[in-house]
Amino acid sequence: MNHARLMRLCSDDAGEDIAEYAVMLAVVLVIVVSTVRLIGANANNVFSQVGSSLP
Repeated sequence: MNHARLMRLCSDDAGEDIAEYAVMLAVVLVIVVSTVRLIGANANNVFSQVGSSLP
């Protein structure tokens, strides 16, 4: 990659937009994964309690 192309890439605002979207995507993924794990654990407990209360 030549110097002019590298400078144009560094000064391009689209790169910043991509980085911001990547950070937002990472935050959303962490929230979704933690919520699913929390709901999954609670659902497992509920099903266990219902199953143990059945005759």
